[in-house]
Amino acid sequence: MGMSAGGGSPRGRRRHRMASEINVTPMVDVMLVLLIIFMVTAPMMTSGVNVDLPKTDASPLNADTKPITVSMKADGSLYLGDDQVSADQLVDKLRELSQNDPAHRVFVRADAHVNYGEVMEVMGRITSGGFTHVALLAQQPPSAPQ
Repeated sequence: MGMSAGGGSPRGRRRHRMASEINVTPMVDVMLVLLIIFMVTAPMMTSGVNVDLPKTDASPLNADTKPITVSMKADGSLYLGDDQVSADQLVDKLRELSQNDPAHRVFVRADAHVNYGEVMEVMGRITSGGFTHVALLAQQPPSAPQ
């Protein structure tokens, strides 16, 4: 009377199949730790090098001053704000309004039907008068963010 100590397999061993499932829990844990690390360190990386800036009595830049607007109508007439000026008076009036500050912002607006050369002539007149911050204004499309 012989007894078999092995299972029911003819060779005495069972075959075990490999598990084909991937355990994602350790991967999620690692990703969450990395996310927290990057969230903490990212603000520190964008600030740059920490320096102690010197104190000064200089006046702040004219970012909060209202820009002067020069407008050109389709007939070629020039306006400084709401007042009509001639091309010869333009630079003198700009100096007066800007309190002789050549870094004061000047915006040039022109009607769509004004010749490009005339607009450039006015801008050239303004820059030759010493103004360094001259910009053109355009109408924003209605779907553009304000």
